[in-house]
Amino acid sequence: MLRVSGLTRRYGALTALDDVSLAVVPGEIAGLLGANGAGKSTLLRTAAGLQPPDAGTVTIDGIDLWASPIEAKRRLGYAAEEPSFYEELSAEEYLAFVAAVRGLDPAAARARAADLLEGLGLANRTREPVHHFSHGMRKKLSFIAAVLHRPPVLLCDEALEGFDAGGALAAKTELRALAAGGCAVLFSSHVTETIERLCDRAVLLHGGRVARVIERSTWGAPPSGLSPLEREFLVVTGPSTR
Repeated sequence: MLRVSGLTRRYGALTALDDVSLAVVPGEIAGLLGANGAGKSTLLRTAAGLQPPDAGTVTIDGIDLWASPIEAKRRLGYAAEEPSFYEELSAEEYLAFVAAVRGLDPAAARARAADLLEGLGLANRTREPVHHFSHGMRKKLSFIAAVLHRPPVLLCDEALEGFDAGGALAAKTELRALAAGGCAVLFSSHVTETIERLCDRAVLLHGGRVARVIERSTWGAPPSGLSPLEREFLVVTGPSTR
């Protein structure tokens, strides 16, 4: 479970987050929606432990992020809006490094990485250095690294931005599978249609505050799963989402 309580973050005179509180329970995909500058990325970076808040707390799976950061981050996955890598490593080497840092079984991690790389369309590029990758490929690799260990809590900051249609379908399938397994997912996007189809609840940020929380049943969401256009895409390309 992810719990954010009274989170405030300032940059000089600008208050980017103003007493934000929210919770995401196991098995839920909560969408974070807001205009540019609403505070989405600040909230996710702070919840990921990349920057300290001026006030408030974050707990990851019941562990205080700032009191016990190592224990909390073991239970966390984070796909950044602008990911960074060790550029000279290949995708294969980078994911092996991530697996080693997280203490994963090497063979199991390789098998899971191979499955994710195949689904997201990177299977034929795994031995290239990351500095050869396009923006979309880098975003895919960041997503794979974030979900590799099947974290109890997952933070996604514009995670599907730059994905091609097949990769986006595979990623959404993975997100739904993680949630079905008990992961609490907080997913931000500028694309309201993605939130509509993927998420169980939408949290609307405005001016650094939670302006409204809307349940899926309230906004008249379409049925979960593939849209008609996504089904047509798979007719042409074949089932790439397992």
